[in-house]
Amino acid sequence: MATIIKKEERDFQPNPNKIDGFRLLTDMTRVKKGINPKYLNFDMRQLDTNECNAAYHFHRYAEELFVIMKGSAMLRTPKGLEEVQEGDMIFFESGEAGAHQLYNHKKEPCMFLDIRTYIGYDVCEYPDSDKILIVPNGETFRRNEQYPYFDGEDNVKQIWEKMIKTNNYK
Repeated sequence: MATIIKKEERDFQPNPNKIDGFRLLTDMTRVKKGINPKYLNFDMRQLDTNECNAAYHFHRYAEELFVIMKGSAMLRTPKGLEEVQEGDMIFFESGEAGAHQLYNHKKEPCMFLDIRTYIGYDVCEYPDSDKILIVPNGETFRRNEQYPYFDGEDNVKQIWEKMIKTNNYK
């Protein structure tokens, strides 16, 4: 079934979990109409003056495409900074080379279509803060706190003995 989202229906709302400097607005019309894509996620976004769309990040398992619909913004990638303007399309591959962040350095809002693949999960990495985010459950970890797979697993025999004794198994 085709669902049309008309321009005049747009309802930009702030994400209540954002902080100053990251107050990205999202058009909630897609959600209100019950559009829930399986693999191709998309949102119309509005980035006001002096705001970033997100912390500088990249996706391990998703590709992303921004289409600048109105206004302009400064784009940060591993190659540096570049201004993007109305009509520009920016593709971000998965992995470190696709790291990105938008900042609206102008007085006018920047509106862009954010299209991204989604396979049910993703891992986002944040180079500036050394964090890893597990999507969709939202768990966040510091990357520098990595451990070997069997770290802390050296008591397995005692754990099993206790479980067997507690459950009266022989």
